[in-house]
Amino acid sequence: MPPKSKKSQKAKPASTPPSSAPNPPPPRMDWPTLTPLLPPSSLELDTTLPGQIVVIRNLFTAKLCKTYVDFLQRNAALTTTPGQPKRGEAVRVNDRFQIQDAQFAERLWRETGLQEVVERDGDEGMWGGKVVGLNPNIRIYRYTTGQFFDKHYDDSNQFTMGNPPEVWKTTWTLLIYLTGAADGVKGGETVFYTEATKRKASETVVADLVRGTALLHKHGKDCMLHEGRLVEDDGGVGKWVLRSDLCVKR
Repeated sequence: MPPKSKKSQKAKPASTPPSSAPNPPPPRMDWPTLTPLLPPSSLELDTTLPGQIVVIRNLFTAKLCKTYVDFLQRNAALTTTPGQPKRGEAVRVNDRFQIQDAQFAERLWRETGLQEVVERDGDEGMWGGKVVGLNPNIRIYRYTTGQFFDKHYDDSNQFTMGNPPEVWKTTWTLLIYLTGAADGVKGGETVFYTEATKRKASETVVADLVRGTALLHKHGKDCMLHEGRLVEDDGGVGKWVLRSDLCVKR
């Protein structure tokens, strides 16, 4: 079986500082406003594979995508993933940044129209429960020419949110493409494999890299094998992706 992608919700423990040293503040980002946006009435879930893959086109406008890419180029402290993964992990070669930011996750959920579309066009059976928001673990990926994410599965995670605390569980991966073919990026599509297509690559399910599109796909025990194809040409800007997950109460 292909290796699973590891996505821990907890940071690795750091060495204990001297008692006189203050704890460093958690990293934060002054994210740009989420404007301009299309009204939620102009957005809809477009089913690619029933119960497994859906997209929302134009969740981010072209102008908003550019605003976020410019911002991330200046502010995101990207780290290149190692070409030699740990045992049991898929090969992933990209530049990434992650931050715990519940406030931004809430803005992304409510202000973009994502909440309205998910609740209007989907149902609890589809999402694995009533969706309560997005994973506050926000991840930014940048793929340049020659980078890729090999075949893997996305795990489901659980964590505690709110006061009083609730246990949330992730059920669907959310990828928002901030760049795409319109920016000169060639390759980099997200490709899914069913049981049949594992034996016949010509029948893969391909989610095209379209700027501003939100791709949602089911993960956890029902996750489909998938990969991020090699970026053949990054167009001078790179393939930029904003990542979170849909969450339900456990």
